[in-house]
Amino acid sequence: MATDSITSRPGERLGARERLILITLCGATFMTGLDYSIITVALPEIGRDLDFATTGGLQWVATACLLPTAALMPLFARASDLVGRRRLFVLGVAGFTACSLLAGLAVSPAMLIAARAGQGVAAAAIGPTALALMTTAFEEGPKRTKAMGVNGALLSLGFVVGTIGGGLITSGMDWRATMLLLFGIGALIIVGALTVLPDPAPSTAARLDVPGAVLASTGLFALVYGITTGGETGWSAPPALVSLTGAAALLAAFLAVESRHANPLVPPRLLRRGTVKWGMAVGLITFGMCGGATLLLSVHMQDVLGFTALQTGLAFLGEGAAALAAGSIASRLIGSRGAPAAIAIGLTAQAAGTAALAFLPAAGGLALLLSGSAVMGFGHVLTVVAAITTITSGLDEADQGVAGGLAQMPTFIGAVGIAGLTAVAAARTEALTATAGELATLGGLRAAFATAAAVCLLGPVIAAAALRRKTTDPTTP
Repeated sequence: MATDSITSRPGERLGARERLILITLCGATFMTGLDYSIITVALPEIGRDLDFATTGGLQWVATACLLPTAALMPLFARASDLVGRRRLFVLGVAGFTACSLLAGLAVSPAMLIAARAGQGVAAAAIGPTALALMTTAFEEGPKRTKAMGVNGALLSLGFVVGTIGGGLITSGMDWRATMLLLFGIGALIIVGALTVLPDPAPSTAARLDVPGAVLASTGLFALVYGITTGGETGWSAPPALVSLTGAAALLAAFLAVESRHANPLVPPRLLRRGTVKWGMAVGLITFGMCGGATLLLSVHMQDVLGFTALQTGLAFLGEGAAALAAGSIASRLIGSRGAPAAIAIGLTAQAAGTAALAFLPAAGGLALLLSGSAVMGFGHVLTVVAAITTITSGLDEADQGVAGGLAQMPTFIGAVGIAGLTAVAAARTEALTATAGELATLGGLRAAFATAAAVCLLGPVIAAAALRRKTTDPTTP
């Protein structure tokens, strides 16, 4: 009798209830990925509809969601261990769903930005709790890795679908319909969460580390705000300098406080754990370089090739399909070769695909564009699954909530990679303007793609030099 891919191996066989759990948790991941990309592409349409006064003000539609998500994720990750993961997950999805409806009904810039901030707070609760619930529902081994693969693939697919949806919006559809779509998805996820998700009891009766929560949240807020501001206004501008300096001081104070607290927000022993710290380093590389390269590829398609927003969105279909393929084989590769080998293979593929984009011509080159972005996307998702598996494996049940938050952090701190690659492209474009004329933009993009490929090659080095020797004793610093 024929079997589908998810049941192709006995060790990965999922029952009906497990499939529903996976659909519910991955649906939340897909929803948040969809939201981020679709709103970014739709910003021009939103600006015209709600009469935003400035481009800077319009950018806050995206930033207002990103900042609280990054800042509050460690707090919610720890809170899930204290109050219950399913409870916090349901509250997060309900909040996201309600704020999506509010965003769809917004009649002013202030109302939309407030709704987006609410979505960001809710997303901070969804991310780590969904990951922690997944590690609870699926035992460590092939089942969990399979679930992680599907989750990683759908996160990437959500971005691609959002990009295409954003292109459709800018081609004439109403952007409000997308927020109402998120409302509908959220309502279905709530039903699934209440009916099929396991409800493990809170793992500890310890009190929340309030000083650590305040320092971590404000420090991460300042860090992400500084990165975002620096990428837009320049790293020497006072807002960026003040934010980044404050972030360094706050996060240093956070580490000092955590080392002395009886029940820290993030136990220092986790941060010293080799698989956690090096897994996060790998995550930072893959998210930063893939996010930056994808953004610049969009610039290449629209500013160099003259693609419309819809054509640009459709051109990312290859990357989305490759992401799904990577998610489907990740568990087998990790099971047979190990997570360090999967990281090495994934980041090598991401480097190769990104390097190919450095050879894009000023006209044509569609086959190279599609194949290069597909290889990049394939390698990225394979790396993400292997990195998250590395971070969350071998931990006590009581630490899974915190580990889920740590595994999600590179997604947001990876914005430093986007800002860095954008700066490389801008600097090279400026240097070439006098001699290359209209081709200066292409030269800047090529330099950024080459830089991203080189940075990705640090991943296999980490996998070989650090993660492989942690396999026998992952608690070694």
